[in-house]
Parts: sequence; structure tokens; C-alpha cells
Amino acid sequence: MPATIDAHRGFDHGVFIPLKVMFPEADIPIVQLSLRSDLGPNAHIQIGQALRPLRDENVLIIGSGMSFHNMRAYGDSNFSAVSNQFDDYLSQAVASNGPERARLLAGWEQAPGARLCHPIGGEEHLIPLMVAAGAGSDQPGVKIYSERVMQTTISAFRFD
Repeated sequence: MPATIDAHRGFDHGVFIPLKVMFPEADIPIVQLSLRSDLGPNAHIQIGQALRPLRDENVLIIGSGMSFHNMRAYGDSNFSAVSNQFDDYLSQAVASNGPERARLLAGWEQAPGARLCHPIGGEEHLIPLMVAAGAGSDQPGVKIYSERVMQTTISAFRFD
């Protein structure tokens, strides 16, 4: 896969905020991967699959984002059920084996409430999940966190 290095770009808040909490001493090397401009889920799953061998070298691969990201919907109870439905879809997709997981995540736009949870332009907060899922083993992923935030459901997932 072609890639370029931008030595002048600083870390995105999706990188430095979680890592500042996880590693406050900032004593680990970090490589930030930008999303493709097309935000294609299949391409990002394939990027994760290309990164998978790094796990054997004890490289931690983090897909920092949000399972729900509609800034206009936060705090609106009309989006509670929608976010629950989309979260259920993501949870089912993540809990599937590798090939089925990839298929379901690649088709995320067909999930119930998908574009209400991630309007056009907001999917950049979901696509990092595709990279992490691709980098995971073919074993089912696990929901490790779920909470109601401003009347919407957000969750986080782990892949072994």
C-alpha cells in the first residue's frame, strides 16, 4: 500500500489525548496513521490486516474514535434508541469471526441508524475501528466499554 510521511504534521487529538492518559510520561514511540481521504471501510480493514504482523512484535495498535459521533444529536433523547440500535449492530459485527466481522463492518452504512449516528463527514470517527478490527486476529472481538453519554450510547472494543 502506498504511503507517505509528513514530518511536519503534529499528532491529532485522537492520538495524543488517549495516549496522554495511557502513557503520561510519553516514554513510548508513536507512529500516527492518517485515514485515507475516501474513508472507505474495506481499505481501512485491509490496512489493519497489513499491520497485523506488528502485533507479533508487541506493537500496540489503537483505533481511536467514537462508536457514535453526531455532534447535533448529543443530548437529544430522540437519538437514544438510534444509538442503541447502531451500537447493537457494531457489537454483533465485532463479536463475529474475522471474515464475517470484516463483511459487517464494511457494510456499516446499511446498519440501523448508521447515518444518524455518523453523518457524512462524521464517519472519520468510526473508521479507526475498521483498522483495529483488521489488525485483530480472526477470533471474535469483545466490547470492553459501554456508557450512555449525553443520551447516546458509546462503546469501545478490543481485538485479540
